[in-house]
Amino acid sequence: MKLNEPYVITVSREIGSGGRTVGRKLAARLGVRYSDKQLVDSLKEKFNLSVSSIERLKGEKKNWLSELIQHVAPVPKISEITNVDGRFVQGLRKDVTASDVFSAEKEILNAIADEGSCVIAGRSGFFVLKDRPQKVDIFITASRDKRIERVMQKQGLTREQAAAVVDSVDDTRENYIRRYAGVSRYDARNYDLSINMDFLSEDEAVELILRFLGT
Repeated sequence: MKLNEPYVITVSREIGSGGRTVGRKLAARLGVRYSDKQLVDSLKEKFNLSVSSIERLKGEKKNWLSELIQHVAPVPKISEITNVDGRFVQGLRKDVTASDVFSAEKEILNAIADEGSCVIAGRSGFFVLKDRPQKVDIFITASRDKRIERVMQKQGLTREQAAAVVDSVDDTRENYIRRYAGVSRYDARNYDLSINMDFLSEDEAVELILRFLGT
């Protein structure tokens, strides 16, 4: 397929699949902006929340703040699972809801896309930007064992700890997408291209995407 400028490529990924690296390398090869940290920073500034607080809020089912303080729900970084203290909880706004975060994400993602061609990693971009005419949605996945191994290596965790992180993040993200998009993030119909990373390097995945894009 061939995209005309300006275009948006969304890269949804499972934790530990290498999707973030794929998105960053893809943007570099295409010579366009890559958005991931930019969105998180914007949300942090808007709501005065830590990164893991935002992730937890997005998966809200009941009282997210109470559960967070009681260490009930693990968050992506193991240090925050085991070391939640006053410094982490300080400054959280109890009036911020998951709907507030989703509305902010829609606003920020569309503003980023308005600025020109870009690659946007995660953040429900495939749904939020669904009405963009020049858009390609990609899903990066891998087997659970491969993802656990990657999280172990990246975060220096035991297998049991890494498995807990993978399962927690999977559940949180799926709950968030189902709540606001009304679909499962694992439904292949959401994407133009799905890539299993079990036998591919990040660079090989980027080459595959570029061939798909006809570049």
